[in-house]
Amino acid sequence: MSLLPETARQVDALVAQAQSAGRTPSLVMGVVRAGELAHLATAGEHPRPDADLQYRLGSISKTMTATLVMQQRDAGRLALDDPLERHLPGTSVGTLTLRQLLGHASGLQREPEGEWWERAEGSDLATLLGAVTADKIAYPAHRTYHYSNLAYGLLGGVLERITGTPWAELLRERIFEPLGMRRTTYAATEPFARGYVVHPWHGTLREEPRTDTGAMAPAGQLWASIEDLVRWAAFLAEPAPRVLAADTLTEMCAPVVISDLDSWSGGHGLGVELYRAGERVYVGHGGSMPGYVAALAVHRPTRTAVVGFANSYGFGIGRVGQRILTTVLDAEPALPQPWRPTATAPPTEIAELTGRWWWMGVPLDVTWDAAGGELAALLRGERASRFSPEGPDRWRGRSGPENGEILSVLRDEAGGVRALDIATFVFTRTPDQEP
Repeated sequence: MSLLPETARQVDALVAQAQSAGRTPSLVMGVVRAGELAHLATAGEHPRPDADLQYRLGSISKTMTATLVMQQRDAGRLALDDPLERHLPGTSVGTLTLRQLLGHASGLQREPEGEWWERAEGSDLATLLGAVTADKIAYPAHRTYHYSNLAYGLLGGVLERITGTPWAELLRERIFEPLGMRRTTYAATEPFARGYVVHPWHGTLREEPRTDTGAMAPAGQLWASIEDLVRWAAFLAEPAPRVLAADTLTEMCAPVVISDLDSWSGGHGLGVELYRAGERVYVGHGGSMPGYVAALAVHRPTRTAVVGFANSYGFGIGRVGQRILTTVLDAEPALPQPWRPTATAPPTEIAELTGRWWWMGVPLDVTWDAAGGELAALLRGERASRFSPEGPDRWRGRSGPENGEILSVLRDEAGGVRALDIATFVFTRTPDQEP
């Protein structure tokens, strides 16, 4: 699904302006729609970008580490509220939970001890763990948002201890191969863009080292092409069940902590960042390693995303990506699914549940979705709740405000439907009837 010519022109202009103003040697941004690369915008010549050229992912790697953790949770090998001590004993921060570490709500300090880990050769897991002492907790857990790269080094260690398999091998087996991400690798693989720091006064380039970050790799080691980052964005919009259940990914995208308590403009879920743009919320992550920055922002309701790379440290690619995503969504809003008539009328026991019901003068309209085998209940004409059958006269909320709640059918002595009881709120056929 290609972009309309005028939308593509706007995206190209935003990329050209950003590359010029930001003085980055090369910039590449991809727009994703319905799981496919809909438009590729490039700027800069050092090197000339294309969809197969590798750049460094940086902290977008964390979204993949978190996915591995959730796979293990779904398999029953860990619980999100497990204390770290259960899986990595002896760290002196063992009371912190896996959920807190995933959501940057643990209070753990941002970086490990020693040299700046992103630019230095990494140590092994034993060395990393040996330096994690009680004074590494910078804030009380779950009091506030505090981003922690160290937390993801520890989560990588948890994965290796549970599975007996190195983190990089887990990624290859359980994410890259199933999703066809052939150009996502632990180390740079030609062709790849060299990464730079741009001198602020005379514009010369200093090439940055491409380090193996060792035990801190789960926080930011990986390399990928735009084509592969498109595949990952498509997964975050609509996951492949063979990799992760849809409900689990939705759980990952729910806020664990709000990072901006003054305006609620952003937050963090289980391994994914959350960005508010007007009335929309995007999920994804930024990435930064010496010489490289990366962007990933996904609007899940429309399966639209923007991904991107630049090869200069400090370039504000995240803002560019979110602006492009908003531009595309404003210019080309997703069309609603077409309405199709139902082939046959519902059985009597279903038909008698449909129509308008009332609670305290408030209307509830109940309709039948034959294709999904569900009831849809719209309260006050607002967001609908959907219910699936769970037993005789019993329905379970599956989405919307009544998700998880029970709808019970109340019958009179003759067996007719008298009312609907939704979580003790009793709806009758007339607005002034007593419940």
